[in-house]
Amino acid sequence: MRVAIGLMSGTSADGIDAVAADVSGRGDGMRARLRAHVHVPYPAALRRAVLAVMAPARTRTEDLCRLDVQLGERFADAVVRLMRAARLRPANVAVIGSHGQTVCHLPRAAATLQLGRAAVIAARAGVPVVSDFRSADVAVGGGGAPLVPWTDWMLLRSDRCDRIVQNIGGIANLTWLPAGGGPRDVIAFDTGPGNMVMDELVRLATRGRRAYDRNGRMAARGVVSRALLEAWLRHPFLRRRPPRCCGREEFGREFVARARRRFASHRLDWSDWLATATMLTVETIAQSVERWLPPNRRRAVPRELVLCGGGARNLTLRAWLADRLPAVAVRTIDEFGIDAGAKEALSFALLACAHVDGVPANLPQVTGARRPVVLGQLSPATALGARA
Repeated sequence: MRVAIGLMSGTSADGIDAVAADVSGRGDGMRARLRAHVHVPYPAALRRAVLAVMAPARTRTEDLCRLDVQLGERFADAVVRLMRAARLRPANVAVIGSHGQTVCHLPRAAATLQLGRAAVIAARAGVPVVSDFRSADVAVGGGGAPLVPWTDWMLLRSDRCDRIVQNIGGIANLTWLPAGGGPRDVIAFDTGPGNMVMDELVRLATRGRRAYDRNGRMAARGVVSRALLEAWLRHPFLRRRPPRCCGREEFGREFVARARRRFASHRLDWSDWLATATMLTVETIAQSVERWLPPNRRRAVPRELVLCGGGARNLTLRAWLADRLPAVAVRTIDEFGIDAGAKEALSFALLACAHVDGVPANLPQVTGARRPVVLGQLSPATALGARA
């Protein structure tokens, strides 16, 4: 048994989820029990800086350099807070897995960039840190994403039902786990926008006072614009076959700005925009299930969709998704003993253990890589320990 820490900040760029887990076994036989979870929000100025460097026309090299260190310090703050909450000392922790903050992901150009200097985290925590998980997959022809399907299989596979693990962060992605299947049977890909479009609309509607539509209340008051929804659903990414991945390059602020200009004369109020954006996420998930997953010919085998990520808290989205997929039982990952906001960070704790064990953890049929590879790079611990 060993204790591993996982750190995750997703495309929503709203903060860091940090988890500590008890991990047993190695490779495909790893098992994990969640010990503690904390969420550390980004200060408003730091979030603005992160979003600013995602606009390449305005990004300077010195901004990236400073932000890399600033994010490393913020990730280290999250580790210190987590270790206090879990009553852990550096000597009790085997490894930290840090995804970092993605600021650019260009799979077709074989390029990806995550910030959050791992050496800073290792120095502050006094624990070795595995980071830069995506580059090894990209180097052998993969898209570098998604990387969590292997851990999804370890955590959530079932012998009695087909299970779809649907993460709804800034971008939404699914993992298909057929009943009784192994890692080679897994299908996974990005379904499209998750919270990203909704969050941008809330930012605009509230002039930055709110970051997201709590429980989907604004969307519930609105009416879906079929014209806007159909225009959005014609996005080229949504017609691409898996394996596929996307990001802010496809569904970020410019995606929303173009729609606002094009539909300026349609007299939609903000709740209508939110309703339509919520339905966009619902519809792209549903279409992905219907188009790209094996049909359920074995009627005796039930099919479940397990929601995780911040979008799992959106009650309107959950209700609309259940209506859209009536033959699928919609659940949340909380029912499996894992907080909806903790699953991605838990996955990177397990991926860090796989790196230490020398176990390949990408799934080539998922990322498009030519072969399995060990993911991540190791930054050794220093003697500073977990200082405040």
